[in-house]
Amino acid sequence: MRAPTRSARRVVVLAAVASLGAGLLAGCADDGKDEDNTSSGSGGGKTKITLGLFGSFGFEEAGLYKEYEKLHPDIDIDQTVIERNENYYPPLVNHLTTNSGLQDIQGIEVGNIAEVVNNYSDKFLDLSKYGKESDYLPWKWQQGTAKSGSTIGLGTDVGPMAICYRKDLFEAAGLPTDREEVGKLWTGDWAKLVEAGKDYKAKAPKGTTFMDSPGGLFNAIIGSENERFYDSSGKVIYKTNPAVKKAFDLTAEAAEDGLVGNQTQFQPAWETTISNSKFAAMACPPWMLGYIESKSKPESAGKWDVAAPPKAANWGGSFLAVPKSGKNAKEAAKLAAWLTAPEQQAKLFSKRGSFPTAQAAYDLPLVKDAKNKMTGDAPIGQIYAPLAAELPVQVVGPKDQIIQQGLTDNGVILVTQGKSPKEAWENAVKTIDNNLEK
Repeated sequence: MRAPTRSARRVVVLAAVASLGAGLLAGCADDGKDEDNTSSGSGGGKTKITLGLFGSFGFEEAGLYKEYEKLHPDIDIDQTVIERNENYYPPLVNHLTTNSGLQDIQGIEVGNIAEVVNNYSDKFLDLSKYGKESDYLPWKWQQGTAKSGSTIGLGTDVGPMAICYRKDLFEAAGLPTDREEVGKLWTGDWAKLVEAGKDYKAKAPKGTTFMDSPGGLFNAIIGSENERFYDSSGKVIYKTNPAVKKAFDLTAEAAEDGLVGNQTQFQPAWETTISNSKFAAMACPPWMLGYIESKSKPESAGKWDVAAPPKAANWGGSFLAVPKSGKNAKEAAKLAAWLTAPEQQAKLFSKRGSFPTAQAAYDLPLVKDAKNKMTGDAPIGQIYAPLAAELPVQVVGPKDQIIQQGLTDNGVILVTQGKSPKEAWENAVKTIDNNLEK
């Protein structure tokens, strides 16, 4: 879900273009406009706060909703989750356009934040009155802030990249298993990672590939670039940016050589490859650890470890925003601020692997001493914190999500299905340009 050091670097957020539309967001609340933003009960004298999210933010799984309800007995929390952002975001835009059907809190993916900030900031409460700016990574706070100065999104997480790998499969293929030695295999160059994949393939356990998917590899490589799909002036450059084509070609090479699986990430067939231990490594921001855990069989616990990536890269990071038209906007803003406060972000990381956007959380024991069931004794908080401090300052464009998905789900995946890299690239470009024109 989708960066600089903890110092005051800023991410360039570009002006938005025409919004997507159409469709209703399943499970959304009624309009519920309340000009005074006063709370309304949900029965039994309690106020019901609804959240509309995509994928797994982990709040419920980490017990944060129950904790908040215990602290606030007059509050009930209910969430609606749509698994993939491409099915969630277009209906959200439609609801913002019509100013109806919005839930009390809406999740926003980093690839969409520029469009929301530039086109719809007037639809949301200013959360700077609820969150504490000094707690957060400066660049992340800026991403959710409009030119007017209104902060409409509080960051839930960031995605410093690592490479998660199966120690047992690496050992079987004759590769090192110590995380420091594994990281040295590919330090400084993504091409070295692909070369390590070729070494793995030479002695690979039957039925396994080196990495999980072409999409995962491409997202990792492109996540290490400052400019990807847009330049700082707002121009779409994905077709002319050498970094994008280089990432695509390297991923296509890995696909042609059989080093990556032939699945699309976050689809049922891909989830099965996790469960059945069908690959040895994957691009792995912290939130992926929670995903691995949720899809793995019990016997996989402790068999994973985490190594440094070839280059610092970011993948993912989301926001919580509070529509003004919600029935319980003020109470929702309090909940959004609480969920993204350092203490709760530390709890979420310790239980679900979502790395805090609140830098004040980094020295808390739940981050500093964090471990994950899948990676055993690996000090994941201490592994990811330095990676977060090295992330590139990225240009974020309004249609990043469309472009990135087109390059993966309609592009490099085709090479695993017999298409040439040239055919895959041309199909991706056609798909993306058609979608950008809508």
